[in-house]
Amino acid sequence: MATLQRIRNRAGILVAIIIGLALVAFILGDILNASNSLLRPNQLKIAEINGESVQYPDFQKKVEETAEIYKMNTGQTQLNDNAWAQIREQVWQQYVREAVMGDVYEDLGLAVSGDELFDMVQGSNLHPVIQQLFTNPNTGQVDRTAVLQFLKAINSGQATAQQKAYWLYIEDQIKEERIQTKYNNLVRQGLYVTSAEAKESLNEKNKNVNIEFVSLPYASISDSAVSVNEKDLQAYYDEHKETYKQDATRTIEYLVFPVAATEEDDANTLKWIEDVKPEFETIQDNAQYVNVNSDVRFQNVYEKQDEMPENIADFAFSGNVGDVFGPFKENNAYKLVKIDDIKNLPDSVEARHILIKPETTGSYDAALALADSLKNLVEKGESFAKLAGIYSEDPGSAAKGGDLGWFKKNQMVKPFEEAAFNGDVNKLYVTTTQFGVHLIQPTKKGKEVKQVRLAELIRNIEPSTKTYQTVYGKASKFASENTSGSAFDEAAKTEGLSKRVARVSENDRQVVGLDQSRNMIRAAYTADVNDILVNNEGSTIFEFGDNFVIAKLASVQPEGYAPLNEVAPTIKLAVLKEKKGEALVAKMKEAASSDDIDAIASTLGTEVKSAANIHFDLYSVPVIGVEPAVVGTVVSMEQGKISAPIKGNNGVYITKVVAINELNNTNAEAEKARLEQSLAYRANYQAYEAQRSAAEIDDRRAKFY
Repeated sequence: MATLQRIRNRAGILVAIIIGLALVAFILGDILNASNSLLRPNQLKIAEINGESVQYPDFQKKVEETAEIYKMNTGQTQLNDNAWAQIREQVWQQYVREAVMGDVYEDLGLAVSGDELFDMVQGSNLHPVIQQLFTNPNTGQVDRTAVLQFLKAINSGQATAQQKAYWLYIEDQIKEERIQTKYNNLVRQGLYVTSAEAKESLNEKNKNVNIEFVSLPYASISDSAVSVNEKDLQAYYDEHKETYKQDATRTIEYLVFPVAATEEDDANTLKWIEDVKPEFETIQDNAQYVNVNSDVRFQNVYEKQDEMPENIADFAFSGNVGDVFGPFKENNAYKLVKIDDIKNLPDSVEARHILIKPETTGSYDAALALADSLKNLVEKGESFAKLAGIYSEDPGSAAKGGDLGWFKKNQMVKPFEEAAFNGDVNKLYVTTTQFGVHLIQPTKKGKEVKQVRLAELIRNIEPSTKTYQTVYGKASKFASENTSGSAFDEAAKTEGLSKRVARVSENDRQVVGLDQSRNMIRAAYTADVNDILVNNEGSTIFEFGDNFVIAKLASVQPEGYAPLNEVAPTIKLAVLKEKKGEALVAKMKEAASSDDIDAIASTLGTEVKSAANIHFDLYSVPVIGVEPAVVGTVVSMEQGKISAPIKGNNGVYITKVVAINELNNTNAEAEKARLEQSLAYRANYQAYEAQRSAAEIDDRRAKFY
């Protein structure tokens, strides 16, 4: 029944969101049905996939539902912006997959029947998700009775609507996974590796060679020695045009007005900590005082002398409880350090534990209650090892009666470490960590040494309100005096301000270096070229963390091919490399009149190097580096022959095969199976991507998020 309770607990979390979504749907329905409505369905269209419209209310409802499932699975109650972005992307990919593949499945006659779903949910071939959800923690076996009881509760109406919603989500995931598997298997069955292909692959693997080579790096010719003109750039661009294909982007130019602590802020921080020093010296409850007044909470940690910085260690191990050291400056903060306690403590501990996860019990409170119950049982004589084997969700230690063996400091998370090191041998302690609730019992302790616990009062040096106002005033003055893109450029140049540049796509989440800057990207996609960007409040000043930012839309790059003038610097490097390669090839041809590689090296003023065991599948060649042209040449050469000059990634090479090593792997069937497996792995991804690339997708999410 624990599994049923877990489902009830999780499903209960959905209550608030379902009520919220119902209200949203109700309100939007009224708005859209009203005769004076300003919103039209097209204004709420978040996407169109193969002619099918996706409306924002439907999409957002799915996002909220998925977020609740995410919270249940992770134990989180609040999600940050990154988590929301990931969930929206997950829902989007699901929408796209369903729209793209729905017709494909129908045309192929693929479906998941009721009998199949029955078999995966309660039949003889339970899906792994069902197995995990209904596994009895005491036996480690799937409790089929629990599955049937839960399904009976749903069918009889005894389960709540929220429990049913959670179950339907699970069923949807199972059906989607099964039909994807069917499609992938169908594609795989159409893939075949011939015996000739397998034999050829074996031949390539069986042959590896040892070589000697000479090389001349491209860097041996200076850039100034090579002439590159506009015609060269255009020819290279035309030949490699597909390389410069780009998505639609926009270029933002912006100024950053950083808010940084001033010398006055530094002096005020020092004065504050000097003023509180007398009070800190006399206070009795150091932990409470630090937690109330310090920028860093009290650390209940005892340290040995060699674990502290030298200046602090000298003070801590020569002073008495209550002594205070400082203030001193460290890591952009001023500190006072007080000796809080001195003890002789072990440098290592042997302990055992029972881990209880809130996801299993339904909540932290339930996990704590279970831990307290187990603690009482052990104190009354029940075997700790037996209970660990039954209840602990740390598989590694549960199999050993909860035993963790010996461990030193800083090997465990802090709350666990504090209980183990500070607790008495054989006493029981309950503590919580990010992993769950632990029932801990220290069983042995190592040699005791003197250790000190410090109370550190820390005040970070941060910008004051006055500093913020001063910097904002500078940004505000610049913004009010420069309301056009041309004025922005001129003023930045006159005032010696450094413009930064960012090229962004419509769905990018932030500009590199500016936290939570999605707002500025959205502004760029509603502006015209040379406009000063405006935030959601109608201001031209954006605030990102400790930065005020003023920006303009510098240019718009449509989807297609990047113009030559934009990629000319990159192309010039490639053309320089090509021309240097041609010059080095000509130089090497003159030196290669002899079949003696040592003589060639002498003529070129370089030395002969060697590399061994080069075969066709090799990615990087020892000594040489990533040079596929060299690999492809040498594995097809005869022994003793000198190659023509080879243009590689880093230079030009002349090689000689000095030995050919033939392996004796003749298992063509095994190689055929390996190649077919490799094809199957690729098919899982590429088959869907081929269908997706052929779909017509109009993505408007950036207008809503």
